Amino acid sequence: MKQEHVKQISDVVAAVKGLEVKNMYFVACGGSMASLGTGDYFVDRELDVPTRVYTSNEFVHSAPKGLGEGSIVILRSHSGTTPETVEAARFAREKGALTIAISMEVESPLCKESEFIIHYNYKDGSNAIDGEVGMYFSLLFNLLNTLAPNEKYERVLQQLENLETLIETNKQQTIDRAFEWGKENKREKIIYTMGSGVYYHQAYSFTSCLLMEMLWIHSNAIHSGEYFHGPFEITDYDVPFLIIKGEDANRPLDERAITFAKKFSNNVEVVDVAELDFTGVDEDLVEYFGPAIVGAVLRQYADGLAEHTGHPLSVRRYMWKMEY
Repeated sequence: MKQEHVKQISDVVAAVKGLEVKNMYFVACGGSMASLGTGDYFVDRELDVPTRVYTSNEFVHSAPKGLGEGSIVILRSHSGTTPETVEAARFAREKGALTIAISMEVESPLCKESEFIIHYNYKDGSNAIDGEVGMYFSLLFNLLNTLAPNEKYERVLQQLENLETLIETNKQQTIDRAFEWGKENKREKIIYTMGSGVYYHQAYSFTSCLLMEMLWIHSNAIHSGEYFHGPFEITDYDVPFLIIKGEDANRPLDERAITFAKKFSNNVEVVDVAELDFTGVDEDLVEYFGPAIVGAVLRQYADGLAEHTGHPLSVRRYMWKMEY
């Protein structure tokens, strides 16, 4: 990890050590909000600290009563210019919370409005440990280890140094199937995604940011545990599903949903996290690394659709083109 990044995380750790933490909020919009969901999930499982994910505008308008001194608010915006998130940082800091901005732009409005900055490198050839996933996971597990020291968090931080290899290996092993799936589904007008636990956030991101925003394909992210409480009624032989099968405690939820979906639909694609390559990762740490890897795998599924539909992922109708 680059020295500037080491210092940024060290500064956050030093501040948190002197803080009596009463709650944590993860605040962002769109894909940035989905990415922060990983932290919410693991902090909720590992610590006795209340947590919640907020979309930025709701965070400001709802004004959580627990927000104030002793609150940690982690905010993220890729460009650092998302107006709602910038306002959320200002609002949280005004309330006395410790604010941490995650962005690729250190001079952005979000970073200037926040107390601490976690910068990540983006598409510059840097090692993945200095990228958006590597930096966020480094921050997350340093925070966990500060608030509830445990040798397993130290091992996570050590093994994160292999993130680049893990991502590239798994991309190579899944790219052919991802592009074949893109070819098979190039004419589909609607594709449902499904997942549970920490992977529900991945399903949401794929639905909202990749299928709907970038590819203009109708979609909905269904929680595997909620599938049988309404959504399963849309299942039919020609209804496509992309389901993330987690390797964590919630795997039985996914298995149940997959079994039913395959019974009635002829188009069910399963991305099984347990089948990914975790070489160099201790067996008891795999549940932490799965979410760090699967996003890169899923992105290839979107690339496959873009390739075979002729619809570039960069095309927008409204975003960044008008006031909204």
